[in-house]
Amino acid sequence: MTLSTTSAAQAVPLIINGKDVATEKTFAVINPRTGQEVWKSYSATGADAVKAVESAQTAFHAWSKTKPAVRRDILLRAAELFQNREKELRQYQIDETGADPKFIDWILPLTVEQLKDVSGKVTSIQGAVPATSEEGRSAIVYKEPYGVVLGIAPWNAPWPLGCRAVSYALAAGNTVVLKGPELSPRCYWAIVDIFREAGLPDGCLNLVIHRSQDAVEVTNALIAHPSIKKINFTGSTAVGAIISSLAGKHLKPIITELGGKASAIILKDADIAKAAHNCALGAFLHAGQVCMSTERVIVHSSLIEPFTNAFKQCTDKIFPNSGVSPVLVSSTGAQKTRTLVSGALSNGAEVVFGNLTENSSSPTMRPIALRNLKKDSDLYYTESFGPTVVLFTFESEEEALAIANDTEYGLAGAVFTEDLATGLRVARQYETGAVHINAMSIHDDVSLPTGV
Repeated sequence: MTLSTTSAAQAVPLIINGKDVATEKTFAVINPRTGQEVWKSYSATGADAVKAVESAQTAFHAWSKTKPAVRRDILLRAAELFQNREKELRQYQIDETGADPKFIDWILPLTVEQLKDVSGKVTSIQGAVPATSEEGRSAIVYKEPYGVVLGIAPWNAPWPLGCRAVSYALAAGNTVVLKGPELSPRCYWAIVDIFREAGLPDGCLNLVIHRSQDAVEVTNALIAHPSIKKINFTGSTAVGAIISSLAGKHLKPIITELGGKASAIILKDADIAKAAHNCALGAFLHAGQVCMSTERVIVHSSLIEPFTNAFKQCTDKIFPNSGVSPVLVSSTGAQKTRTLVSGALSNGAEVVFGNLTENSSSPTMRPIALRNLKKDSDLYYTESFGPTVVLFTFESEEEALAIANDTEYGLAGAVFTEDLATGLRVARQYETGAVHINAMSIHDDVSLPTGV
């Protein structure tokens, strides 16, 4: 089913055992840019979640025995379908999340490369024949699939994050229940539909979507089910803590990728134009709704004036006032960001550029940069997940790193310098999973690990 056969009048179904499933309850899906309902989505109950797990468990026996070449070909076909259905997928994301097409231009090709990369690794899964300490005995280590994997993925980058939640598990011979977000249900329906069209057998990948008020019931039903053997979660740190607690209660392994408070350090010898351009992109791309977004820019004191001017110019060029303001996925998210900024301003922070004059009920928000932020302001430690950034100054590398590392997060960071040895030295002292030298903090490469 594609855009040409799926009208806005049709509610987004669940997918269980390869079939579109309607449920008793629905909820409205709102386009954040227009404020209008684009379609409705069916909402799962705990009982529906159990059916999805049971379907995956039934399919596991056959799928786990499938030859790697078969799994590889399905993943490659899915990559091809992502390319073929690009126009449809693009429109789904615009309609459901208000995403800038330029952001989609980055994440859709990334998803295709991700699927190709995973497909190439399928046949590399192998065991071992280790030496034993006892004479006359030998041992064989087999790599076996877990069983049913629960993938929970967010709305902000549905294509790469949704596919990451399922593709690795499927490639290794597991079956999957994908719990998608209520803010972008048709995007997640499309992901599962693509795998279905690619030839994935019924039950190997099931989709569960639910209303926000049913999150506790559905999530508990999924994690508590004995057939769920492993969990992966991408989302906020607060929700990740809840999911991890539930996983621990049921003694189930979990992999998480959570929030961030990325910094960019601008050293004394940095190329100011390059640093300003990358910081503008890193801070305000996708309205700052990326876990790797730059929220602190830490500038050597000798460069603060020229850097600030260049930073503002780059921001105005990339996100012009004459254009459409960056849109957040909901007015609630925008208001949270405005509240953080307002609190900082009332506590002595100053605006470098930007303002908060837009309608407080609107999900749109212009980029805003602050300085003189105090540690007791909520914005200092809280991830804004919006188009905000704070400028700091420093005299020594140690001072810069102390600011960058003064956070509970540790996902990404950046450093700008013309000396590679200096860049590597600073990067090694960053307490983050990834540090980008002379590039923005937002980055993804399928061949590299992500997280901490």
